[in-house]
Amino acid sequence: MNKSITQKMKYKQSVVKYSYKYGVKKASIQFNEWPKTIYRWRERYDGNIESLKDKSRRPHSHPNQHTDKEIELIRNYKRNYKRNNKRNNKETGLVVLWVKLREVGYTRTIQGLYHVLQRLGIYEKAPSKAKEQEKIEIIPVTYPGEKVQIDVKYVPTACLTK
Repeated sequence: MNKSITQKMKYKQSVVKYSYKYGVKKASIQFNEWPKTIYRWRERYDGNIESLKDKSRRPHSHPNQHTDKEIELIRNYKRNYKRNNKRNNKETGLVVLWVKLREVGYTRTIQGLYHVLQRLGIYEKAPSKAKEQEKIEIIPVTYPGEKVQIDVKYVPTACLTK
């Protein structure tokens, strides 16, 4: 664990000390921080600057993540596992694999299966089918106004040359 004192921690400590001396309202005006933020820092501050360290925002768990049982089921089907003497599951496509897994009890969507297969390194992303754009040849301009087109509907007779 990193024990270094950062500038942010020193800043928070100075805001908290200022708020103890002059009040939260004056501290929020002076340091341009929301009062609620200062109250939170004051709650956490115990006299030690380490107590003002930023805490992790990473969640402890994700409620919709695939279970180990589901991941093992996917891996088993993608291995060289033959079912009812049919073709090898190693070459099956995403939709076919998803349908087979649904028959066995897999309840997730096909998009969820796609993301898990990518994360596990089992399924490669398909290359883009977009066509390459043709490169346009840029012709250099030799004099000003060369690329300008002017449509004239009426030309006065004084402008015409003979």
